[in-house]
Amino acid sequence: MHMLNVLSFLLITLCLCDGRRAKGNRADNEFGLKIKKPYEPKAVFKMFTHGKNLKDACNVELFQANTLQACSFNSSHPLVIIIHGWSMDGIMESWVPRLATALKSTQIDINILVTDWLALAQQHYPIAVQNTRAVGQEIARLLIWLEDFTKFPVSKAHLIGYSLGAHIAGFAGRNLATSGRILGRITDDAGFVDAIHTFTMQHLGLSVGIQQPVGHYDFYPNGGSFQPGCHLHINNLYAHLSQYGLMGFEQTMKCAHERAVHLFIDSLLNRDKQIVAYKCRDNAAFNKGVCLDCRKNRCNTLGYDIKKVHTSTSKKLYFKTRSLMPYKIYHYQFRIQLFTQFKMIAPSFAIKLSGTLKESETLPINLVKEVSGNKTYSFLMTTDTDVGDLLRMHVTWDAEPLWTNMWSKVKTIFPWGSNDDGPQLIIGGIQVKAGETQQRTTFCAQTEDWVLIRPSEERMFVRCDKRQEKQKRVNSSG
Repeated sequence: MHMLNVLSFLLITLCLCDGRRAKGNRADNEFGLKIKKPYEPKAVFKMFTHGKNLKDACNVELFQANTLQACSFNSSHPLVIIIHGWSMDGIMESWVPRLATALKSTQIDINILVTDWLALAQQHYPIAVQNTRAVGQEIARLLIWLEDFTKFPVSKAHLIGYSLGAHIAGFAGRNLATSGRILGRITDDAGFVDAIHTFTMQHLGLSVGIQQPVGHYDFYPNGGSFQPGCHLHINNLYAHLSQYGLMGFEQTMKCAHERAVHLFIDSLLNRDKQIVAYKCRDNAAFNKGVCLDCRKNRCNTLGYDIKKVHTSTSKKLYFKTRSLMPYKIYHYQFRIQLFTQFKMIAPSFAIKLSGTLKESETLPINLVKEVSGNKTYSFLMTTDTDVGDLLRMHVTWDAEPLWTNMWSKVKTIFPWGSNDDGPQLIIGGIQVKAGETQQRTTFCAQTEDWVLIRPSEERMFVRCDKRQEKQKRVNSSG
């Protein structure tokens, strides 16, 4: 079975592995070798060589067999085709050689072709969009020619497209399907498609990314919109323009949108820090910490090492990142039982995790709603630090100056309430699920099943199984 691998940024990767090969050669004149009209190339295919400038790269020319040998194309090696997006200045973007270099560092025996369609990309955006179909057809012609002339199997082809390059990758896959080289649609049995969505900020009234799912697996880093480290006033576009100006805003958009490319490069350069993403209904549900489940292919690895599992419908996967490479952080689902006799409290909590490897930084807790009555609250927490298996945690109720000052004034005005220590909460059990390891741990207070906490106080919680073991040792020694 042949399958085209496509990745788009929107990064799309399209893999032709597992797409079913049609019997015989059904390629018509549009894609076959017998073309009546003189061939006019729509793009230049540059063979990437490590350490060599792309400007000086060897060009593989369609239907010119001598260029394959001159460029050292090896039909027994996999082929990756990189496709850039829309261009404002006609200059190849810096991420292209970075991605190619990262691919070469991962697989030495690999053919890497950079699709240079700058002449058609450096146009008014609507015109550049129209040109993507022709470039997609060009790539399809190239793959069919390679298969016919060198017996290169399409199943070894992997297309990586960024922005409009993602559209080109899609058109290439469709053209291969209609030519009879593979059967089906791109997101069906013709190929495997995964997409990384960034800067889909529709609430700002603009978006250079695509929000709707387009592949088998669609990844939404940090919700698919704002990316850490890209400096954007999310809720106030005018404030951002005032502070950074138009050029600064352009760089912010580029930073957020291009993050998809760098996440893929990260998956190549930091193989020991692979990012895991989790299937979820939407970003709001993910932030509640209810989606860290890996059963039945509900999670997958981002980037080059993605598990190519075909699905009947698109799966939307979410994850958080750091602002710098390596981007991986660790996800935890917290379920904490809180009880208060106050009608409504909005405490500001922080947690520090201790594990078998390290301690985390102090992590603020973002409760979605105020605390009231006796309820269990669920939320997501992330940390840059790999703490290992969790052993204990410290919970702190940060004192809010405004609330503390107001409570002092109340006690001054109503002295009969001076014996009241102010707001307080009872913390029951704390359940934690680590997304990356899928390990579940229940934490208890050191001596009791529950513990009282007030503003400015800290409480320590240990693994319940460890506390039980300690109690057994105490009882046996007594």
